[in-house]
Amino acid sequence: MSAPQSPPPQKPDTELAGLPAWLYPLGFWVGVVLLAGGVLLPAYAWVGVVWIASVPVLAAVWVALAGWRVDRRLSVAAVLALAGLALVVVVRQFIG
Repeated sequence: MSAPQSPPPQKPDTELAGLPAWLYPLGFWVGVVLLAGGVLLPAYAWVGVVWIASVPVLAAVWVALAGWRVDRRLSVAAVLALAGLALVVVVRQFIG
């Protein structure tokens, strides 16, 4: 007889897909600080804008890579969202 095995530790429901619950809010608040800094230094306001725009992209990359083994459907959805964003960038190059 083998000794009873304990189940693996459970992750909170908010972290099942691989995106830690603290990551997205941290990215947002860093962006808020950067935007506030842009008020004081207008020449660097673009840094805050770029950061705020990149937070969802970074979250999608995180979910696509870290969540592949846990929830493949969600990872595929994140990859499709990134592909859609890339398509928008490409089409925008043709338009403008």
